[in-house]
This record gives sequence, C-alpha cells and structure tokens, in this order.
Amino acid sequence: MFHVVLYEPEIPPNTGNIIRLCANTGCQLHLIHPLGFSMQEKALRRAGLDYREWARVKEYADFAYFLRGNPDMRLFAATTKAQRLYTDPRYRHGDGIMFGPETRGLPAPILKQIPARQQIRIPMCPESRSLNLSNSAAVVVYEALRQTGFAGLV
Repeated sequence: MFHVVLYEPEIPPNTGNIIRLCANTGCQLHLIHPLGFSMQEKALRRAGLDYREWARVKEYADFAYFLRGNPDMRLFAATTKAQRLYTDPRYRHGDGIMFGPETRGLPAPILKQIPARQQIRIPMCPESRSLNLSNSAAVVVYEALRQTGFAGLV
C-alpha cells in the first residue's frame, strides 16, 4: 500500500478527488492540518462522491505529529523545486508521497526535512506554475503502482 499525504490542503474538490483516487487504488490518505475546509463540506462530499466510506483517511494536527505517527515511512515530497523526476525513484510499498497546499506548495521548512533524493517533480512547460493537486497525485500514485506491478489491482 502507498500513502498519499496532503499538507494543509485548501480546496475541497481536490481532496475529494484524491479520496476517490485512494479508494480506487488502496492508498492510505493522510491529511495534515490546518485544512482549508471542513471534512463535511458539500464540495468535498460531491467530489469524493460515495468513496469516503472506502477510503482510509487519517488526520494530523501538524507535520511533526504526522512524522511521529509514521516513523518508518519513506516520504517523498512532490515539489516544482525538485531536480529529480517523479519517475526516478524506485518506489516500494509503504512509501508516502506528500503534496503541498494548492496556492503555495510545500514550504521550505518542510522541504528541508526531506532529503533532496526524495524530492520529486512532474515535468511541465517552463512557463507553467503547477498542475492541479489531484492530477499530480494521480500521476505519481500510478507511477508508484506501475513500478510495483499494480499489486492488488485488477
């Protein structure tokens, strides 16, 4: 199983779409507070449809609490600032892939805690800022699943 980690997500439909992604791929979703919405918000429920009941979602008060709760997780940070492509690492079950808030990405103090070899990016046109959060999560999750033979999926 892989872990999708959202650090301070802001936009409910993105998190709803990622709930659906996790429900359909068997990934565990981790939400690091503060969230920019309520988990009961209508837009979140609409985007996640009825998948919330099939997704495993854990919430954490802050990044330090997340790290304490997952000491053995190898964590990758998706950031436009990384040198390595998301296809470079050899993913293994139990890895976590962390994404930052939609409007600002992962902050420098968080990135400093992740080794450079575990910071990854998705290639884009040079003038682009970033991809949509839920699209980015899907791209990286499916690469990790591809590398591990889509274990457990049909």
